[in-house]
Amino acid sequence: MRTFVLSLKRIVMGIGKKVKMYMNFTKFRLSALVILSALSGYLFVGGHDGLEMIYLMLGGLLVTAASNGSNQIWERELDVLMNRTGKRPLPMGEMSVNEGLIVIALCLLPGLWMLYQLNLGSMLLGLAAFVSYVFIYTPMKRISTWAVFVGAFPGALPPMIGAVAGSDSFGLVPGVLFFVQFVWQFPHFWAIAWVVYDDYQQAGFSLLPSRQGRTKGSAFQIMIYSLAMIPFSLLPWLMGWTNNWSLAIAGASSMLFFLQSYKLYLSLTIADAKKLMFASFIWLPVVQFLYVFTKVDSKILEALWKHGTLF
Repeated sequence: MRTFVLSLKRIVMGIGKKVKMYMNFTKFRLSALVILSALSGYLFVGGHDGLEMIYLMLGGLLVTAASNGSNQIWERELDVLMNRTGKRPLPMGEMSVNEGLIVIALCLLPGLWMLYQLNLGSMLLGLAAFVSYVFIYTPMKRISTWAVFVGAFPGALPPMIGAVAGSDSFGLVPGVLFFVQFVWQFPHFWAIAWVVYDDYQQAGFSLLPSRQGRTKGSAFQIMIYSLAMIPFSLLPWLMGWTNNWSLAIAGASSMLFFLQSYKLYLSLTIADAKKLMFASFIWLPVVQFLYVFTKVDSKILEALWKHGTLF
C-alpha cells in the first residue's frame, strides 16, 4: 500500500511538473490577458451567448498559446543568453523541439476550430495574428526596430476578433477597437523594452525606438505615443458609442498614463519605465471594459449596420 501511494504521488508530481512546464512554454498568464481584450470587444458589440464566449475565450487562449510557444522555438538559442528567458523549458532542456511543435499543433488547430464556430472572419483574424506574430514579427526582432510596429498588428487584433465574433461583421466598430489597442501597443512594449534593455542586448534585440537605447529620443517617442492614447481612447465616445462617463474616466486614465510617460522622459530611469509598464497592464482592461459598461447599444448597432460587412 505504501509503495502504491508513493508511486501515485510521483505520478501526480510528474503531471504537475509537466503542466507547469507547458504553462511556461505557452506563457499562460499573458494569454489570459489577451482573451480579456477579446471578450471586451465581444461584449461591446452586444454579444451575450455563453457558448460563444467559451469558444472565443478558449479559442483565443489556445491560438495565443500556440503563438507564444512558436516564439520560444524560434528564439530557443537566444533565450539561453538572457536572464529572464534562460529558464524556459527549451533552453533548460526540459522539452524537445518536437514536443514543443506537438504542443503548438494541439493548441493552434483546436483554437482555430473554436474561432471558426463563431464565424469565418474570427478564424481568419486569429490565423493572421498567429502567422504575422510567428513568421514576421519574431524573426524581425533582431533585424529592425520596426519589429515593434509589425508586432503591434497581431497584438491589437484581440478586440477586433471579439467584435467580429459578436457582430458577424467587419467594419468601423471593430476597426476603432483595433486602433485603440494598436496605439497602446507602442508605449506598452517600449516600456517593457526599457526595463529589460540590458537583457535584450545580450540576445541582439534592439527594440527601443532609438538604436542608442535608453535615450531622450526613445523616451520622447514613448511620450508622443502615450499622448496619442488620449484622443484614441476617446474615439468610442466621439462616435457616440459610449456615454459621458467614458469621456471622463478614459480621458483621466489616459492623461495619468501620459504623465507617467512624461516622468520617464525627465528621469530616463528603469524605475519610471517599470511604473509605466505596470500602468499599461492596468490601463488596457480598465478602458476596454469601461467601453462595455458605458456603451450606447442603439448607436453601436446603427454603426454596425451602416459601416459593417457581414460574414
